[in-house]
Amino acid sequence: MAPYISAKRKGIHITNLTRSAHFLSEACDLVFDTASRGKQFLIVEWAAIRARCHYVNKKWLGGMLTNWSTTETRLHKFRDLRMEQKTGRLNRLPKRDAAMLKRQLSRLQTYLGGIKYMTGIPNIVIIIDQHEEYTALRECITLGIPTICLTDTNCDPDLADISIPTNDDAISSIRLILNKLVFAICEGRSSYIRNP
Repeated sequence: MAPYISAKRKGIHITNLTRSAHFLSEACDLVFDTASRGKQFLIVEWAAIRARCHYVNKKWLGGMLTNWSTTETRLHKFRDLRMEQKTGRLNRLPKRDAAMLKRQLSRLQTYLGGIKYMTGIPNIVIIIDQHEEYTALRECITLGIPTICLTDTNCDPDLADISIPTNDDAISSIRLILNKLVFAICEGRSSYIRNP
């Protein structure tokens, strides 16, 4: 991370904003091009809702992408349970069975709610905290999925395809970067809709 740090004051590293802006521009271009071809993204929840993308907002389940067949089976189970709940079939079951299925539905909603409509492996994954989401990054590397990571000074920028050096503890900087990426996704999608 040394090339991306401009100074150190009172034990706090300050990232080089010129480099951050360069990599953010590069990431926006990649995201725009990918969205303009109608590809899928995996991102953080509040940004994903605006960009109509898939998201993971709780713990990344190991094997979510590398073991896609199992994840797909769990997604089918999740959709079936949601349909049973909407139609009222769960209420007609004995209390014990209904309670067990409702608990299972709640757990599936917690971990798979953001990817419930995902039909295949995403084309780009945007990771906010590379240090915390190392499992997700390793899965993307294994599958060859391009990744855009917001990297702090305790991260390895070489692991991601595009690393945007930033302070991942500062919510305002994360929000700014995600807003730029979401805008690029929305613009790319609108150009895809106009020119399929």
